[in-house]
Amino acid sequence: MAAIPFDPIRANLARVNGSDPATDASSSAPQMHRIRTVRRLQNVSLRTAARRLGMSIRHVRIQENESSDLKLSELYQWQALLDVPIDELLVEPTLPLSRPVTERAQLVRVMKTATAILEAASTPQLACLAERLVDQLIELMPELREVGPWHAIGRRRAADELGRVAQQCYSEDSFDLSSSDAAE
Repeated sequence: MAAIPFDPIRANLARVNGSDPATDASSSAPQMHRIRTVRRLQNVSLRTAARRLGMSIRHVRIQENESSDLKLSELYQWQALLDVPIDELLVEPTLPLSRPVTERAQLVRVMKTATAILEAASTPQLACLAERLVDQLIELMPELREVGPWHAIGRRRAADELGRVAQQCYSEDSFDLSSSDAAE
């Protein structure tokens, strides 16, 4: 078992300054949740939270430290205690996606739109323009070749079209009806 060296000077300095190293958030630690803020907004005292959660006030302070990494079960306990949606306790990521990831997502959306226009083109001129746009997008990013159009919402099969189930063959052995009859 590894031992952590104890520095009495730091411990005394922390006690003199009135801070508790166990509950103080490090300035470099990322903010993981907003439990303390929400608890205060809901007017729930530390003592009440500790009593309802079945833990000491010191442990409640440690858990509500914004940089503490809580388990999901602990977050759900806080959510039930504070009677708020779980997403109110979580912190949204402040950093946007990296530039290449954002650009790729934008290109995928444009490609989906271009292929949808190509499929639904009512005139040859529109189909030609959409095809040219699709080709130019593939030149920019070759993996867009695999991207299909937006899902068609509400498109129904015609009466003479069969679904995927009809296209797959199943043997009669896969439908063992004798075992289900015996169970009844």
